Amino acid sequence: MSKSVSVIGAGVAGLASAIRLQNAGYQVTIYEKEKMAGGKMHQLKKDGFTFDVGPSIVMMPELYREVFELAGRNPDDYIPMERLDPMYSAYFENEKIDVSSDLVKLVEHLEGLGEEDVIGFLAYLKDIYERFIVAKKYFIQRPFRHASDFYNPFMIKQALKLKTFDSANHSIGKYVKDKRLQQILSFQTLYVGISPANGPSLYTIIPMIEYLYGIWFIKGGMYTMASSMEKLFLELGGKIEYNTEIDEIVIEGKKATGIKLNGEKILSDYVMCNADFPYAMKNLVKDTKAKGKYTDKKIDSMKYSCSCLVMYLGMDKKYDKVDNVHNFVFSQDLDKNLEDIFEGKLLDKASFYVYIASKMDESLAPEGKDGLYILIPVSDLSTSQYEWNDETVSHYRSQVLNKLKTIEGFETIEEDIISESYTTPNDFEKKFNAYNGATFGLRPTLTQSNHFRPQAKPKNVENLYFTGSSTHPGAGVPIVLTSAKIATEELILDDK
Repeated sequence: MSKSVSVIGAGVAGLASAIRLQNAGYQVTIYEKEKMAGGKMHQLKKDGFTFDVGPSIVMMPELYREVFELAGRNPDDYIPMERLDPMYSAYFENEKIDVSSDLVKLVEHLEGLGEEDVIGFLAYLKDIYERFIVAKKYFIQRPFRHASDFYNPFMIKQALKLKTFDSANHSIGKYVKDKRLQQILSFQTLYVGISPANGPSLYTIIPMIEYLYGIWFIKGGMYTMASSMEKLFLELGGKIEYNTEIDEIVIEGKKATGIKLNGEKILSDYVMCNADFPYAMKNLVKDTKAKGKYTDKKIDSMKYSCSCLVMYLGMDKKYDKVDNVHNFVFSQDLDKNLEDIFEGKLLDKASFYVYIASKMDESLAPEGKDGLYILIPVSDLSTSQYEWNDETVSHYRSQVLNKLKTIEGFETIEEDIISESYTTPNDFEKKFNAYNGATFGLRPTLTQSNHFRPQAKPKNVENLYFTGSSTHPGAGVPIVLTSAKIATEELILDDK
């Protein structure tokens, strides 16, 4: 008889874990509170427009492909993708820079800024690549089940090689002097919800990954990844229950024995939880002993990543003068902007990101029209010194539109809008159980990373495993796919 696993949540890590376990011979059922798969990798259809709700940038495509390859499938049949070049446009006060991952184009552009910065940039790439190899080998792809997994002379030596005690900003400033280039190399820490001013310098890995491995686009947008994982899981014989919110993870005698649903117990040999770790510990794990150090008080005292306001605008025209799918608009002072986000202030000059998926795939918008996804990083709900209401949304809406009107190609933006929807921090909390509305889960500060971060295997309870952005190794789709790999390997190891 094959053993059974209940997976809570059909987010990216939940789906990837379920595929891995079903493929390894377990009988897996996913319980998902929403009516569709993907978690924050959701999809919104409105007025003929189709939008990705959350993640939008594909990095490290081999990790996306791995989920299909391990089940003996050809990923191109499920998630056909192509590389974007330029990767994105960066808009500053009075200029636009197209950022390419083609080294020839990139060097040509950098030489325009000054040869010193070319030397600096190449030195940054070498340094961060060396650290990336160490991080990948010894930290990102492995669990930390026991303190001794980290605290031993060999691992301490590896950890020092990571130079994590420096901030991302400071470490980039050592290599390049041009302020715009510094911003282009540091804003990506926001992909994991932390500010480059206080994010460990290791997170400057993110732009390096873009330059060395490129940025990709999946046909149909990011949601294709979620729907294709769902399709593969069902092909492998897995089961998914939608519109099904779990009340509790059943723990008896220090052991997870299943889940509770509408007060009824459903038994399984193992439980894999992809609900956000802080939410799950507070609401689904009722057994005090099983919580261990993660008491309600501890969870409230932890630091959370930023949240986002996302606007989904259906436009009455094609934005042909805008060259790229991904566009980053920097306010005058990114540093100040980020400081304000993590201090909970309402922003006056927000930096934001514009994603136009219909440029790559015309089926995502009605003929002759484009859909604009606009994301503004904002404070999480525990930090925020203001309420989220219609007034707050319109404060940000007018700010973004006024800024875009000054950018070539977007001048008529306000009158072009024919459809409009939003996801606010409150929605992230309500819809996706993201604790404090923090889009990227627990903030990856030094004391909330690696062995300090919640692990796949909790210490005080057997047969229960956690996966997703608040667990080790962290947030961002490629990293969350890695968390699924770690969590399933831990489960299979214990089962053996």
